[in-house]
Amino acid sequence: MMKVKLTILESKCRGNYHRTGDTFIVEDICPPICHELWQSIYPSVYTLLNKGDLDYEATREKKFRMRCPDNGRVLIHGEVVQD
Repeated sequence: MMKVKLTILESKCRGNYHRTGDTFIVEDICPPICHELWQSIYPSVYTLLNKGDLDYEATREKKFRMRCPDNGRVLIHGEVVQD
């Protein structure tokens, strides 16, 4: 089964939900992260869970980086991992 590993690369989260280095594994349910951040990354996570790939710089990859909608206070990296 496909899984997506989410890693917080930078965090200046005003709600103190996220710390740099936090990781989450997504299989089929929302991980315990901020809802605004989840809503932003969900389309990318869904694509990866369904064997798709995404634009990643100049190539197509099974990973992404995205910033939080709250002025980019959190930088998150998502990538496909296998069992």
